[in-house]
Amino acid sequence: MSSRNGRRVAVVAGCRTPFCKSGTALKDARAVDLARYAARELLERANLDGAEVDEVIFGQVVPSALVPNIAREVSLLPQFPKETPAFSLNRACASANQAVSSAHDQIVLGHADVIIAGGAESLSDIPILASRRLADILVEASKAKTLGARLRTFARTRPRDLIPVAPAIAEPSTGQSMGQSAEKMAKENRITREAQDKWALRSHQFAAQGTADGRLTAEIAPWFPAKSADPVVTADNGIRIDSTLEQMAKLKPVFDRKYGTVTAANASPLTDGASAVLLMSDEAARALGYEPLAYIRSYAVAAVDPGWQLLQAPVWAVPKALERAGIEWTDLGLIEIHEAFASQVLSNLQGFAQKGWPINEDIINVMGGSIAIGHPFGATGGRIVTTLANEMKRRDVQFGLISVCAQGGMGFAMVLERR
Repeated sequence: MSSRNGRRVAVVAGCRTPFCKSGTALKDARAVDLARYAARELLERANLDGAEVDEVIFGQVVPSALVPNIAREVSLLPQFPKETPAFSLNRACASANQAVSSAHDQIVLGHADVIIAGGAESLSDIPILASRRLADILVEASKAKTLGARLRTFARTRPRDLIPVAPAIAEPSTGQSMGQSAEKMAKENRITREAQDKWALRSHQFAAQGTADGRLTAEIAPWFPAKSADPVVTADNGIRIDSTLEQMAKLKPVFDRKYGTVTAANASPLTDGASAVLLMSDEAARALGYEPLAYIRSYAVAAVDPGWQLLQAPVWAVPKALERAGIEWTDLGLIEIHEAFASQVLSNLQGFAQKGWPINEDIINVMGGSIAIGHPFGATGGRIVTTLANEMKRRDVQFGLISVCAQGGMGFAMVLERR
């Protein structure tokens, strides 16, 4: 895809905030604060003049009504010229992946040479909506010509109208939550509770190793809290170093209390965080003196009926990406699979295996995944791109794969190459 007109797109660098469980260390920060923090730190680490950046693209899944275009607020940092254009997007859990692929397209088309792409989410700061009836009353009252008319309108308010409405993590088309869909996949694909807990434990153990040896923390910009008495956050806070299968087995299912297998331990937690990735044309990277970590070889998206198996679309996206890259599954040296739920990861792997592809767990999520690290919806894709590109360089791997499931029955896949 990236070579149609001879322009290769390089992943030059990546940076993110710590990923923290919502309601904890980042609870006082807005998503836009996190996004700006990650982008600013990326510029500093890359020693890049913001004037070199042609565009900023960010993903966000639950946007603020006060900051609907988070990317533009990032591009208005003092480090950028005010003329730097920006746009925000939403492809659910693959939003930052879409930001990266949209940047890729702009560079391939020759419309840009340097783009910062990423995403952010604060699930500690989600918009709380008024009930529809209260909203109607407020609008009507604002149009009233007299104080008496305004008071008569307000008098129609009932206690039930004052109950706030929070966004639900559920499919609008089916009414099912992500967790219920994960339960459905576990049952239909016969994914056992033990297998899910083992995968979750693996995620925590590998993420703990990646944190201890510095591979994961090297990608993180330490977060300095507003209150000086609070500690600086240098690592993801959802990684459970001392987890055991015995502890996990004691937890009760969340979404199907009688027959379920999905628990808080084998699912990704609600998380706050942001990520940013620096992308350049190969020519620009060389001219500016950067050595690319990897190049984008191809990407693909797919979708399935949300009422079927909501998180199984990667089984269709990955073959498309491999075909477009002109490579086989067995050519892959590293694979990063987004972990929304252990049942989803194991279902995806089952789907790949049914294609006759060998599953080599030694190259999959070698530093853990979203179950341990956390999953700020709009930001996870940027983390995965950064982590994969860095690990491909460390291991001198030629081809790496990204596989992401997303709300709405969508799937995203991308192939990175080193040479």
